[in-house]
Amino acid sequence: MSGTSDRAGVAKDYYGILGVNRDAGPDDIKRAYRRLARELHPDVNPDPGAQERFKEVNAAYEVLSDPRKREMFDLGGDPMSSAGAGAAGSPFVDFQNIMDAFFGTSQARGPRPRTRPGADAILRLELELDETAFGVEAPITVDTAVLCTTCSGAGTAAGTHPATCDICGGRGEVQAVQRTFLGQVISARPCAACQGFGTVIPHPCATCGGDGRVRTRRSLTVKIPAGVEDGMRIRLASQGEVGPGGGPAGDLYVEIAEKPHDVFSRKGDDLHCRVTVPMTAAALGTRLTIKTLDGEEAVEVRAGTQPGATLRIRERGVQHLRGVGRGDLFVHLDVRTPTKLSADEERHLREFARARGEEVAELSKHGGFFSRVRDAFNGH
Repeated sequence: MSGTSDRAGVAKDYYGILGVNRDAGPDDIKRAYRRLARELHPDVNPDPGAQERFKEVNAAYEVLSDPRKREMFDLGGDPMSSAGAGAAGSPFVDFQNIMDAFFGTSQARGPRPRTRPGADAILRLELELDETAFGVEAPITVDTAVLCTTCSGAGTAAGTHPATCDICGGRGEVQAVQRTFLGQVISARPCAACQGFGTVIPHPCATCGGDGRVRTRRSLTVKIPAGVEDGMRIRLASQGEVGPGGGPAGDLYVEIAEKPHDVFSRKGDDLHCRVTVPMTAAALGTRLTIKTLDGEEAVEVRAGTQPGATLRIRERGVQHLRGVGRGDLFVHLDVRTPTKLSADEERHLREFARARGEEVAELSKHGGFFSRVRDAFNGH
């Protein structure tokens, strides 16, 4: 007959205690345990008999939720004979088992490795517009952690090795008893003596102090592709922080910061600039010399050009980051009207207006054009 014996020699049926069949799956066992634990917990049910039953339910769940203990029980063995604090009759409950049952958590136990991956690093690089437009190879300086060459990342002095922690016995964690809403529970926390590593370094490396890495300043050259924009990041694999214990290095990200240009503004791969032309030049037409990223270039302003007109110079923008070709340069024209005229200039301008049949309002001491319009409406 399968089962174990308590101190009185009475055989216990853990399946019967939880009220599940012998072929019950892990989910069925967990649901049964949750139901009984809520019903029998001492904070909910003060009956002394319920408290004893609660201990039995915890012991049953500890056996049936552990594949190895369950197999031993099914074969007629006694998995609780050396279970320690989690055994039936103990006032303590394995905290991790309860958390697994109620919240579905599953935390890996044991010492954490000393060798771990390094963190990524980020560096902001300021570039001129022509550098982002055409690409550049830029030198950079970065302060990061690198492998300690004295100990090659081991963190120990020459000829020494890490030793097993005397406090946790190499487990990397210690147990503590505390009272919660579930009663007295045993919880595990990282060992303070070894920080959870399970080992200590009696003789640390004099160069890195046992970390396996040191900080230093390195000089690199990063290749910036043509067409990058402000805020873009370029990834340099394995150029970031070396991990503790000589772990693999993270990545270095170079973030582009494009400086404002004194002539051009950028929208995607297109460039924009503004040019002021005299009113007469817009009316008669002219040729302008425009400064581009490639040098000076002549463009034609057709006669009769209106204020706000835009000239488009193809392939004079920023090179496309993906694909071939470049964006365009858009020249926005601001037509300038003179603010002060000499008497001779005003006379010629009025003659020009009369020749075109355009009425020009003449302002005078008698009130001018708008005064005459007002008088007409008033019947004067």
